[in-house]
This record gives sequence, structure tokens and C-alpha cells, in this order.
Amino acid sequence: MARGNNISNQRPIIVKKIVSAPPVVHHNGAWKVAYADFVTAMMAFFLLMWLISSTDEAGRKALAEYFTPTLVEMKKNNAGGKDFFGGNSILSDQDYRDSAGQIGAQAIPTPKDSSAASNMGFKSLKHQDREEFEKIKQRVAARLNKDQSLRKLNKNIRFTETREGLRIELIDESDFSMFALSTDTLLPPARRLLVEVAKAIRPVSNPLMVRGHTDALPFPSGRTMNNWMLSTARAEATRKALEQNGIEAQAFARIEGVADREPYAPNDIYDPRNRRISITLGWQKTPR
Repeated sequence: MARGNNISNQRPIIVKKIVSAPPVVHHNGAWKVAYADFVTAMMAFFLLMWLISSTDEAGRKALAEYFTPTLVEMKKNNAGGKDFFGGNSILSDQDYRDSAGQIGAQAIPTPKDSSAASNMGFKSLKHQDREEFEKIKQRVAARLNKDQSLRKLNKNIRFTETREGLRIELIDESDFSMFALSTDTLLPPARRLLVEVAKAIRPVSNPLMVRGHTDALPFPSGRTMNNWMLSTARAEATRKALEQNGIEAQAFARIEGVADREPYAPNDIYDPRNRRISITLGWQKTPR
């Protein structure tokens, strides 16, 4: 009986096995933040593409100027505020302050829409130039039609508006030449034509440019003359003829020869029309 009680009073031995498992890593939604950043960047990219495709050149320039860091920094320094947009409203038409009370030292005010105002001034001057150019075309045509011997030269004169201004081109034909062959000597009909052109364009308020052109026919070997020298010499001869007929020397802004590099008939580099003189009345510069 005693032996049985001793056995029952002993505590059982329990063996506990602990198996280690890898720790569980919780991402806490960090991938969602990265994905949101990616979606935001893509949205900004497609918005930029849409703005570029749906705006004109002036609009794109305005956008570029708005986001230029130097301009943003200048706004913060001159606008006189510590909040976003330098204390100015996003809808404000004028981003800069011109009041001495806004900052400690009065800043030099930037004109409102200065670039736009400059463009408007240029367009206004360009419109005036176009009106004057049209009058010049009419005067030249009227002078040529007055003279029976010059009337047939109407086909040898072309008026073209270019980026540089109004270009008056005096063009050779198979039956008409401005200069003696391979020289810078003006022939009598061409000299008379230049007299009428000079009378029609004076007084000159726009910068005047004279450019000589030749065809691609090369000079014989052994000659010191070439098409570059010939085109430049003919441009200078034209300048002298215009100056002799009342065009002031200071009106000329540029005299140049381009040889056969700017052909009138690109498909035929030997076409006589490639031999010509271009007299360009440049656009007036926008006043500052």
C-alpha cells in the first residue's frame, strides 16, 4: 500500500520541443506608397504630354517660363510673402509686388507680361512694315508700267515676304541678264531697273540687305574668279548703284554673296533664274 502511494505521488516528466520558425515580416503597406508614387508620376507625365500637344508655341513658352526654377526663386524673393506663391494668389495676374510696404527694400517691378508685350509690339511693327511693303510693291509696279521699255521687266522682279523681311528679287532669264557674262558690270536695262527700285523704296527706314546669287556653272581652271567672289562683287555693284540713286549708305545692314548655295530653281542648278540679286528690307526691331 505504501509502495503504491509512492508511485502515484511522483510527477510526470514532460519533454517540450520548441521548433524555431522564421519571423513574420509585415510590409505595413509600403508597396502601396511606392505604387501611388508611380501612378502620380505617370499621371504627371501624361498631363505634360497632353499640354505639349494641345498648346501652341506661345503657350509652351509660357509654361516653360512658369516652371523655370530661377523665375520661381525670383518670385519668392520679390513677392514679399512666406506662404506658397510668395504670398500671392495663384489666380493673380501680376506675380510681382511693386509696393515698398511689401518688403524691406523696394524691388524693381517687373512689367506685367513683358514677353507678351514685346511680342505685341513686334507684331504691331510687323503690321506697319507689311503695309509699307505693299506700298513699295505698288510703287515699283507703277514705275515699271509707266515706261514701255521697262514694262517687259515685270516678269524679272519678284516680291516675297521672308523671315528677314520683304525680299525684292531681280532675276535673270534666258533673254535678260543683270550683268555682263562672268563680271560684275551692270547692263543698261538692269541699271534702269535698279533706278526705279531705288526711287520706290526711298527713304529707307528698315535695314537693307543685298545678296548676290549665281548659278552652278564653274569657272574655267586657272581663273582666279569663282562663284563666291562673283556673287559678292555683284552684290557690291548693286549696292553702289542703289547708293548712287538716293539710298543712304547707313541704310545698308549687310552685303553678301552666297554663290549657288540658295538656288531659285533647286531642280536645275544651271537654270539662268538662279542668277539674281536679292534686295531685302528687313523688319524693324522692337523698341526696348
